[in-house]
Amino acid sequence: MAQSRDGENPFIRPGKLDNPFQDPAVIQHQPSPQYATLDVYNPFETRESSRKLSPTEPKNYGSYSTQASAAAATAELLKKPEELNRKAEELDWRERELQHAALGGTAARQNNWPPLPSFCPVQPCFFQDISMEIPQEFQKTVSTMYYLWMCSTLALLLNFLACLASFCVETSNGSGFGLSILWVLLFTPCSFVCWYRPMYKAFRSNSSFNFFVFFFIFFVQDVLFVLQAIGIPGWGFSGWISALVVLKTNTAVAVLMLLVALLFTGIAVLGIVMLKRIHSLYRRTSVSFQKAQQEFAAGVSPQPRGANCCCQRSRWRCRKCLPSPISPGRDALALPLEGAQLAPIPEGSGAW
Repeated sequence: MAQSRDGENPFIRPGKLDNPFQDPAVIQHQPSPQYATLDVYNPFETRESSRKLSPTEPKNYGSYSTQASAAAATAELLKKPEELNRKAEELDWRERELQHAALGGTAARQNNWPPLPSFCPVQPCFFQDISMEIPQEFQKTVSTMYYLWMCSTLALLLNFLACLASFCVETSNGSGFGLSILWVLLFTPCSFVCWYRPMYKAFRSNSSFNFFVFFFIFFVQDVLFVLQAIGIPGWGFSGWISALVVLKTNTAVAVLMLLVALLFTGIAVLGIVMLKRIHSLYRRTSVSFQKAQQEFAAGVSPQPRGANCCCQRSRWRCRKCLPSPISPGRDALALPLEGAQLAPIPEGSGAW
């Protein structure tokens, strides 16, 4: 083969370069100040940002989700002290209840209601201590119902005075005056015994039967509150109608009766609100109509929580003292019980 002219390499194709790094595709990727390669990158070099925020462009202080999560975390931290205080109060209440139960339960407590002087021949009939016997979350409700009962009693006394004034002005109102005396003597003790005490015992011992008794009787009481506010003439109630009738005869007596009617109206509204609130609390508890039937059939109300705890502790201690059941067909171990040895149970005897 003839030697190629001018000493050219016969293995190189025409149009190809000898140095592969002279390829334009490689040359355009050589290090330059625009690219942060290892050869030209200087970590200590201070460069101004290529992009500056415009004066009208808002700064980014964090996304909305980040701010919302921070606000939620702050609210959670604020709720923790309140929850801890509530749990501490509940633990104090349970500790006091256990102490009273250890001293003998409700039987050893001295009755303190109604608060009568010691020289009075009639002694208190009930024991009442809302801060000790009622759980923390229900104390406000029970206290409100107690104040409602006291307001209803005060309204009946004022109603008696208003009916007396009306009788003095108009002698034909004698029947209303007589009935007002009857309502004071009848409704004051009966309302306390028939609907306040069942409500008190229902929240104290979580009694389904007492809840149902309260709902039935207090509904009737709310109807009576509404009738008292209306004030039908001759019924012994100084309501709105009776006050407007007396207004034609004597203005001073009518004003007194209007105040009593206003008090009756407020009591009726508060009674309806409290009935709805207690019903909502009742639905959150574990009471039911089946439990009420069981309590009525048993004839006894459920024990307080402290007494239940004491009974559970007593049963647990008894189980520790007594031997465990032994299945038939297996020799019994000699278990000490008050210094005596138990004999092995013969197979097939059917013991335990």
